[in-house]
Amino acid sequence: MEAYLEYSLLAFLLLFFLIQLYYLLIVQRKLNLYVPEQEKINHDFKVSVVICARNESKNLQENLPLIFQQRGIDFEVVVVNDCSFDNSEEVLRDFKAQYANLKVVTKEEHALYKTGKKFAMTLGIKAASNEILVFTDADCKPVSEEWLSTMCSSYRNPDTEIVLGYSPYEKKKGLLNWLIRYETFQTALNYFSFALNGMPYMGVGRNLSYKKSLFFKNKGFASHMHIPSGDDDLFVNQNASSYNTAIEIREQSHIYSAPKTTWKSYWIQKIRHFGAGTAYKKAHKFQLSLQGTSAIGFYIFLVVCLSFKIQWPYVLGIFFIRFLLQTLVYKKSLTILRCKDLVWSLLFLDLFYYLFLMFISFRRLFRKKVSWK
Repeated sequence: MEAYLEYSLLAFLLLFFLIQLYYLLIVQRKLNLYVPEQEKINHDFKVSVVICARNESKNLQENLPLIFQQRGIDFEVVVVNDCSFDNSEEVLRDFKAQYANLKVVTKEEHALYKTGKKFAMTLGIKAASNEILVFTDADCKPVSEEWLSTMCSSYRNPDTEIVLGYSPYEKKKGLLNWLIRYETFQTALNYFSFALNGMPYMGVGRNLSYKKSLFFKNKGFASHMHIPSGDDDLFVNQNASSYNTAIEIREQSHIYSAPKTTWKSYWIQKIRHFGAGTAYKKAHKFQLSLQGTSAIGFYIFLVVCLSFKIQWPYVLGIFFIRFLLQTLVYKKSLTILRCKDLVWSLLFLDLFYYLFLMFISFRRLFRKKVSWK
């Protein structure tokens, strides 16, 4: 191989390596340095928990009682029964007889309203009696009876209008579950660390809070109602700022969700979620694209350089430096986000994760629009 080609390949590898170091040591490491305030929980808040459920009778029966067991805070639960055709109506009727603080909103199938979850969410928000809203899904389980009060403690600061929570997936056997949990970790690490760096760009609707007045002041989901997904991340992307957004990572605020169990269902979910990302602010799309492209580019040029034996001792040295620094940063982050068992598979999962992202990005270009349920 010509010398100039070797130097060009090495230059690209080094460039992607340096970009990766920036995201590891400057951006993502910020989460490791963050120390949550252990303030006394304010019990004076009144909160509305909003849950949209479509054919979720089993999950409602299993998980709704866990929501009503929340302590130390005055709250109501608003469940939007979104065009369900299972026995959700009967289940919710029974719960309503048990709990005075349950409010049920029923959405019927109608040809004029094919806007999916966002329309159901809007109905739930309108029905909510309180200013502070907390969102979760029917298949989610709070880890403690302090989930709700902890999620709302950041509202002690009058400037806070959005709180980003954490929702890991349950641990199961198999490669798919490993990938789901690692992808969830990567997503959370990014949106928490970007928020700590003054650039909040998304949250997850399984554990998210914001003020009702913020929703109506900015016309809710009106600007992206045509996009099937994005009731959580697009709303945060358009309305979050460095001064109105807080994060909540304390363990008692976590809420677990049931993971997908088939590759097909996970694939469809990821394609839908990626669709919302195209509507992010330009600065956010640039940062996320640069981060992902630099990781994929690093692996590609690493393989090329090793295949042609181009300065292979130096190339291996670059690889091991990145891997060592990534392990040091991620080990603490994985511990904070309660999935430290993944550290032992970090090298494999990281490579597989970026390959998966690359394929799903290409596949999404040829995918028809999908609904939320």
